[in-house]
Amino acid sequence: MIHLLNLLAAVALLVWGTHIVRTGMMRLLGENLRLVLARSFSNRGNSVLAGIGVTGLVQSSMATCLMLASFAGQGLVSTAAALAVMLGADVGTALMAAVYSFDLSWVSPLLIFVGVVMFVSRQNSDVGRAGRVLIGLGLITLALQLIVASTKPMIENPAVRGLLVALPSEVMLDILVGTVITVLAYSSLAVVLLTATLATSGLVPPSVALGLVVGANIGSALLAFFATGGASPAARRVPAGNLLFKLIGAALTIPLLPHVLAWLPRVVPEIHQQVVGFHLLFNVVLAITCVGLIGPVARLTVRWLPAPREGAGKRRSHLDPAALGTPSLAISCAAREALHQADVVETMLRGLLDVIRSNDLELAERLRRMDDTVDDLYSAIKFYLTQISREALSEREGRRWTDIVSFTINMEQVADIIERVLLDVEDKKIRKNRSFSDAGMAEICHLHERLTANLRLAMSVFLDGHVRDASKLLEEKARFRDLEHEYAANHIARLQDNTAQSIETSSLHLDLISELKRINSHLCGVAYPILESAGVLAATRIRHSQLADLDEVKP
Repeated sequence: MIHLLNLLAAVALLVWGTHIVRTGMMRLLGENLRLVLARSFSNRGNSVLAGIGVTGLVQSSMATCLMLASFAGQGLVSTAAALAVMLGADVGTALMAAVYSFDLSWVSPLLIFVGVVMFVSRQNSDVGRAGRVLIGLGLITLALQLIVASTKPMIENPAVRGLLVALPSEVMLDILVGTVITVLAYSSLAVVLLTATLATSGLVPPSVALGLVVGANIGSALLAFFATGGASPAARRVPAGNLLFKLIGAALTIPLLPHVLAWLPRVVPEIHQQVVGFHLLFNVVLAITCVGLIGPVARLTVRWLPAPREGAGKRRSHLDPAALGTPSLAISCAAREALHQADVVETMLRGLLDVIRSNDLELAERLRRMDDTVDDLYSAIKFYLTQISREALSEREGRRWTDIVSFTINMEQVADIIERVLLDVEDKKIRKNRSFSDAGMAEICHLHERLTANLRLAMSVFLDGHVRDASKLLEEKARFRDLEHEYAANHIARLQDNTAQSIETSSLHLDLISELKRINSHLCGVAYPILESAGVLAATRIRHSQLADLDEVKP
């Protein structure tokens, strides 16, 4: 029993090591990996090479597939170009398995030691993130050694040997088992390395090992297909096409397995190298064979997964579930959806003045219903952000995560205030058939104009993060406060002059300019994280001496 537990622990360590390497590389090179993929779609050759390189770094073809699915879902890349990258990604995973097949027993303690020193000493820097990757690589090599050590006593057990002899030599069953194990382990690389190690120990016959490898390839494609189950049809076409490629490869390989089993020992004497070499051969031949099928497969996936007909008022959300596997990309998706939320708030804000001017109850009701849309967007963005793996975010991306949450909260509160103002206007002005004085209406229009401009400036600050724009936005807070005091005093003066319209709308007028100031405060709150990150925000005001030296500096 203890030997089985040791084996399970070693397998778990192998899976965990690949996870650490993948998340570490995403945190270290996430944005750069996106740029490499985005620039590699000029031709199929470049796409295949980019897939090999990126997947070799992140140790996971599924991570590359999810990234590409998100690109395709947003219309940034065609399905055919993404499928070409995926052919290279599968070769990249096979190459990494070949690297790990060498005797790296002396490397494991070195990688873990150096990685821990780098991670502990410079945890929040690129050096620390590189150390995290080294720790993962060391754990992978250590896990492979532990698997070998834990399987030896099991092989010597007569009951285990009898069970292995009694197993049926059924290729389809082996492929099915390999597929299921890969889905459960969430890593085809780990399953291939485990299979090679077990085959070397004699626990798994070579014929079964090759069937498990084919199943591991299918399982890897299935993982990506399942992960994008809730995404748009355009995003799901990439993993669907990749799964079709793997099924084509398996169908062509099954009848050739007996010949491969007879040929491999002549070329590669060691069983471990045979299994890993077969995995590499499978993906290389698959890439060469299927390059010419990219176009037809892409068209077939479009027929399988057609774009939905968009009804009136429908829009496609930027919160792509396929991007969650690539945290840097998911952050960008959340930011785009937050800007859409701000667009809805701007529509409400602009419509508010029309309601005040025209006493349009129908428009007021439509605008109030838009508050529910803003609330739904806020909830969706917040839930989406909680699904992003924080451990895979760089320090800069972590700050952006916080900025998005803060921005969406401010927009949601602005929408709530606008809804409350609309109700007041309906009850105290429209239904009582009252109107503001000309001077009072001019003041409200002026405040509304500045507020609309500040909303646009807040959206620009959120999008670009320029310190100069953030400082301008924060300065508007003081200006708006001064205007509110000035216009409140003007209103009191009109009351003293017994202006009838001012007397009738006094309560609404004072409440309205106060609520507009509160809206402006929420908009100006967008500037605080930017200025704080740049180090130009004092406890109570901007450090003007430092800000004067900044010109379009990003935090």
